[in-house]
Amino acid sequence: MGKTQTVYVVDDDLSMREAISSLLRSHGFNVVPCESAKAFLDSLVLERPCCLVLDVSMPEMTGVELQEHLIGIDELVPIVFVTAHGDIPMSVKAIKAGAIEFLQKPVNQDHLLEAVHQGLRQDARKHEELSQLASLKERVNLLTRREKEILKEAVKGRLNKQIAADLGVAEVTIKVHRHNMMQKLDVRSLAELVRIAERYPDLF
Repeated sequence: MGKTQTVYVVDDDLSMREAISSLLRSHGFNVVPCESAKAFLDSLVLERPCCLVLDVSMPEMTGVELQEHLIGIDELVPIVFVTAHGDIPMSVKAIKAGAIEFLQKPVNQDHLLEAVHQGLRQDARKHEELSQLASLKERVNLLTRREKEILKEAVKGRLNKQIAADLGVAEVTIKVHRHNMMQKLDVRSLAELVRIAERYPDLF
């Protein structure tokens, strides 16, 4: 399975919590069972990639309230809801807020496993992208003010001589700055630079 994949099982029903945890462990997942939303939040140092199997109806804080809380603190964990009393409006609200699936108890094992796999794949992709973005931000911070000016013009498709004329410097100076900029950003071509700028327009 590669890197450890962690599934948090939050359900106040002990028998259901143990049954789901046992199923997931039998398929090689690292499982962290929690008896309540509070217990989950008290140990909120998540091992990634991860997924949350969450009961809807719990005392003190419901599953949907926990989902809203996690969104509010920008901790976007893929969630698979399980419930014995779910209704259509509630499930629609949960899915719109980003839940992977909304499953009725007794839970179909295949459907649960499929949803958990989907959630883990989603979390892995998201955190790989965040890691790449953090690395890119570090590289952008290495650029000088002049290199950033040239970068903004280069991704617009402007030629070195046009940028040089605007900045009142020699074209060879622009070429040197552009070469240094490309090295610092670890890009090989203007096309690659443009793709990065289009994907992260606020970065530059």
